[in-house]
Amino acid sequence: MKKVFKKIIYISFICFYFFKVNQVQSLVPYYYLPTRKTLQNNSLSIGKNAYQLLYFGQYKQGLSLAKLAVKINKKDEKLWLILSEAQVANNLYKNALNSLIKAQKLNPKNSEIYFAQSNIYIKISQLKKAKNALETGLRFEPNNHNAIFQLGNILLMEKKYSEAIKLFDEAIKIKPTFWQAINNQGIAYFEKNKINLSIKLFKKAISIEENAEPLLGLASCLRIKDINLSLKLAKKALTKNYKYVNYEYRKEQLWGEKLQTATKILLQNEQLTEDVILAKSKINASS
Repeated sequence: MKKVFKKIIYISFICFYFFKVNQVQSLVPYYYLPTRKTLQNNSLSIGKNAYQLLYFGQYKQGLSLAKLAVKINKKDEKLWLILSEAQVANNLYKNALNSLIKAQKLNPKNSEIYFAQSNIYIKISQLKKAKNALETGLRFEPNNHNAIFQLGNILLMEKKYSEAIKLFDEAIKIKPTFWQAINNQGIAYFEKNKINLSIKLFKKAISIEENAEPLLGLASCLRIKDINLSLKLAKKALTKNYKYVNYEYRKEQLWGEKLQTATKILLQNEQLTEDVILAKSKINASS
């Protein structure tokens, strides 16, 4: 009996012990500690979300997310590129350049970093630095048609029309449907007084993309040769993009003074009065 009693006490003690342990364990909170790889994957996801916000014009929200992504993972140059783009969207050009310097230290052979630098330098009117950045990027990615086009645009701003035309040619050889480069050749040739070549190029650009810019450029070229067609093209251009009624906007698109003068005269035609007034009212409403 004594032995049986001892066994009962012993078994009871064991049962009580396990019960207490389980009870204690059930009260201990469980924490999930993400691995480094998980954090890095999350940072890329956050970076992509930031980029999407920028695309939809939510610049402040995009900047906040881009900062968070970089804070989680400072060793990915792509995240620094996204942060730089968010900073540019918020007019923080100095900060954007600093972000690109950090990206460059992580991967000095990433051409996108230099192309992004060039865009910022153009915005702050430092054309020499913009040109240097583009040329550096093209060493790593020589067939980037957008970068070659941008380099041509810098030469267009510097009124080096022949050199700009050659670069636009290079970009078109890489991408034959690159209507923007064809259009800008038309702009350059107009400043060289080669109007017939401008007409040919603006028509070619329109055949690829019926955009307001080549439409109005062609209209300005035809002002003397065929006023009726010129007016028709001008009306269509202003309907597609009313901003082209504005001199400063056309200047931003790198229109030279000769083309600007021809366009100004065209837009003063009384048959375009209503179209011009409507376009200007839209600009005022959007500002």
